[in-house]
Amino acid sequence: MTVRRLTAVDARTLWLSRSIPDDQFLLYAFDGSVGDLDEALAVISARARACGEFGLRIADTGFWTYPRWEPRPVGADQFVVRAEATWDGCLAAVAASVESQLDACVMTWRLHVFPSVVDVPGATDAASVVVLQICHALADGVRASALAAYLLGREDLVAAVPRMRSPAVALPVRAVRAAREHRRLLRDTAAGHVPAQAVSRPTLHSNIRPEGVCHLRAVVVERGLFDGRTVTVGALSAISGALAAHLRELGDDPAHLGAEVPMAKVGPRQANNHFGNVGIGLHPDEEPATRMRLIADEFAQRRRRATHPAMGAEDAASAAVPAPLLRWGVGHFDPDLRWPTVTGNTVVSSVNRGAADLRFGDAPVLLTAGFPTLSPMMGVTHGVHGIGEYVAVSVYAAESAIGDIDAYVDRLEHALR
Repeated sequence: MTVRRLTAVDARTLWLSRSIPDDQFLLYAFDGSVGDLDEALAVISARARACGEFGLRIADTGFWTYPRWEPRPVGADQFVVRAEATWDGCLAAVAASVESQLDACVMTWRLHVFPSVVDVPGATDAASVVVLQICHALADGVRASALAAYLLGREDLVAAVPRMRSPAVALPVRAVRAAREHRRLLRDTAAGHVPAQAVSRPTLHSNIRPEGVCHLRAVVVERGLFDGRTVTVGALSAISGALAAHLRELGDDPAHLGAEVPMAKVGPRQANNHFGNVGIGLHPDEEPATRMRLIADEFAQRRRRATHPAMGAEDAASAAVPAPLLRWGVGHFDPDLRWPTVTGNTVVSSVNRGAADLRFGDAPVLLTAGFPTLSPMMGVTHGVHGIGEYVAVSVYAAESAIGDIDAYVDRLEHALR
């Protein structure tokens, strides 16, 4: 039997999670009662057993090799039924669950089920809420959304990512090629053929180390509110206005406010985590129409730079790094180190989760949300997640970095509407 090992990027994600917890929490709210809860959970359990990616754990057994994927039967310990009965209580419970990160060597996912929740935005009566907690080494945001959708009724089975062979003996050749392409990138940038790398931003209050109570909130709006604009750009513009005003009250100058945004990599997926973070200026001092145009232009520049051959050559070289060398590098990461500049003053992760075709028992899906993790240099993050006709713009923030969370959410809701 062929041993299936983690790719270099997924192994690095696993090892870094021991310093900066990074489990993802994908929330889905369903309009109405689930009906027969035991039957609904049995259906989900059967679907999980039918998809090999849900039957895995990680074995990290030695310094000299990359961790490997091993089979792990879907078990009852991966389903947790919660008693919280209000929307605010549900969000608070998810925030508390962040403290209980998964041990990927035991399980790579867990499903939290809230069978009856009142005050869910847009629900006609009590709603059902399901939250998939998933190890980041198993999936990035796009892949995790596909896995969750399969669990909840979509027919698109999520297969294992084909592993490209990246033997360590290939590293010297790939490193030389990457260096050559990097020099070409520098020349092309100087000549104006390729956009320059995004500038770093001065740290602001939102970059304070997360301390105190951590809050989750979600503002749910109709997709039509974006009026033909891309949801991501429209949401970023609203976040820009709201966060800049909030930071000014905290004593900051947000003139150079920027966001760190995960963006899918070019080309076929070669790892469970197939994205890179890019810096996007948010231009808070511009009028909304101009601001959205400038944000859209910045996305276009980041995508154009990402297509340069240097990026693919760098990824290929990284994929061939021997496990001991990568372990050594990750082991020297210092989460306590502070920097005067950052890629962004908040993280904004945006994923379109498709049509409203999911169900939990008798209840159809109403909305979905996600909450990008906090880190030592990031005390406020945002998620932008749409399904069907509704988009949830979520906020995950530490008290130390946001101050009055409700005042900020009021600003954000006003900016969105």
